[in-house]
Parts: sequence; C-alpha cells; structure tokens
Amino acid sequence: QVQLVESGGGSVQAGGSLRLSCVASGFTYSTACMGWFRQVPGKPREGVAAIDGDGRVRYADSVKGRFTISKDNAKNTLTLQMNSLVPEDTAMYYCAAARGLDRAQLGANWYTSWGQGTQVTVSS
Repeated sequence: QVQLVESGGGSVQAGGSLRLSCVASGFTYSTACMGWFRQVPGKPREGVAAIDGDGRVRYADSVKGRFTISKDNAKNTLTLQMNSLVPEDTAMYYCAAARGLDRAQLGANWYTSWGQGTQVTVSS
C-alpha cells in the first residue's frame, strides 16, 4: 500500500523560506519518479518540481532558482526547499509518486499516488 505523508507547511512572510518533506512507503522509492505539486481553490493542480530515479530534475518556470527538490533514498524522503517565497506561492502542496516513468515530468496525469497535502501561506 503506497503511502505519502507530507509535513513542513506553514505561514511565512514574503522573502522567507520553508522546507517541505514527504515520507514514502509501500513501493520501490529509489527508482520512482517523484514530484511536488500545488493547488489553489478553483485552479488545476500545478507541477512545481519533479525528480526521477536517476536524479534528473525539472522545475516549473515560476520556481526556478528559488525551489530545490531532492530525494534521500536511504530515508525514503522527498524534500522541497523553498526560498525567496512570494505570495503567489500560497497553495496546498502535494507530494506525488509516478509508476513506470523514467524521466521527471511535471504533468499531474503521470502521477498515480498522492499525499494528503500541506498548506503553505506566504503573506506580503
């Protein structure tokens, strides 16, 4: 049974930083493609960052240079370091796992398992 549990969300002022974590279980994490997504009410879920089993990464243009995704295969943990946060980053953030995907992708349709989400709020 696949489980993804996020933590680390919260409220921060613009310019601040947050670090999101996702602990995974129930599948072969080391070779999986993992991603972080975000969603605000009334809008589709947006791919923020993804990393595949070989460590290749992909970022949305809106977060390049500010966010960093990383995988710790020894701890089955996915991390999203978010710096220089802006109010537009406010959203519910989700961790997701894809099966049968060998290159990092940001499209939500590639991902089959999702965490429960963690809220990030950035105030101006």
